[in-house]
Amino acid sequence: MSGLGEMGHLLKQAQEMQRQLDRVREELHGSEVEGLAGGGVVRVKVSADRKQVLGVEIQPDVLGEEDPALLADLVQAALQDALSRAGEVEKEAIGKVTGGMNLPGLF
Repeated sequence: MSGLGEMGHLLKQAQEMQRQLDRVREELHGSEVEGLAGGGVVRVKVSADRKQVLGVEIQPDVLGEEDPALLADLVQAALQDALSRAGEVEKEAIGKVTGGMNLPGLF
């Protein structure tokens, strides 16, 4: 195969990968993940694609705690858990397209 033929083939592969990545972005759009802390007494829901916090749920019995720092720590832990899960969902979806190759700047 000539140099131009190889370049054309690589270009077609890159274009196909871009189409697949666009499909992945569409699939991730609107998907949500939930992070938990304190055995589920604090739940944080984030969007998998934009990593935005969509909601926080705190079980009423936790609100009776006398230590507000504990509640803040639980919310922070649940948020970190949710963001980590969102990253994993995104990584897994992209990995299906890229075959596990790390291609910086895709998202």
